[in-house]
Amino acid sequence: MLEVCVEDAAGLAAALAGGAARVELCAALDLGGLTPPASLVALAARQPLPVHALARPRPGDFRYDAQDRALVRADLTSFAQAGLAGAVIGGGGPEGLDCAALSGWVAHAHELGAARGFPLSLTLHRVFDLLDDPLAGLEAAVELGFDRILTSAGAVRAGDAVDRFAALVQAARGRIAIMAGGGLDPAVVAALRAVGVTEFHASCRVAVSRPGPDADLARLVALGFAADQPARRTDPARVKAFRAATD
Repeated sequence: MLEVCVEDAAGLAAALAGGAARVELCAALDLGGLTPPASLVALAARQPLPVHALARPRPGDFRYDAQDRALVRADLTSFAQAGLAGAVIGGGGPEGLDCAALSGWVAHAHELGAARGFPLSLTLHRVFDLLDDPLAGLEAAVELGFDRILTSAGAVRAGDAVDRFAALVQAARGRIAIMAGGGLDPAVVAALRAVGVTEFHASCRVAVSRPGPDADLARLVALGFAADQPARRTDPARVKAFRAATD
């Protein structure tokens, strides 16, 4: 199945038009994704496909203090109350997952699911790719109760780590799904499917021209409102290309 990560209303529409099976909802994809605003969560909840939202309170590392942990917990509550199908969370560093934080969040998510009558599916995000011992991290994720791990298998581009994906799928033994994501291209999907990967995650974005004259962009960049790099948008045609590869 194909999960498309999006950061705005246009991305939601493009994912739906292209045939995505699921959406991961974020803000600030160029920073690896942050928690989306409540207005976007509400819009996504009305779409006719499952939506999982990212709970990441700030850019940078994934070592969270008590205030960060409280924000993630509150995000989980808002996602469940909005009716979303799932949430994407993670914490820790190269030394290992922050199992204390994660166990609290997972327990809270399970309580929220029980209260509303259907579960909140849980994805461990790409903090997994920082781990010095990913197989130990996989076992921890299983024990914690995650449904899937989103990973590039530690590579910059998931397609360059087919052998590592094979090892992860073998170690998972069907207890948890391994979802490939990170620099993913439709051309590598077949190789990853061949080693047992069944879920794929991509932004499906392409570079687009910014509206307005160049002088407008220069002013936006100078004032810190825009980055001096090409704008990118989710492309329905690229979603369809991924969908064809995963089908």
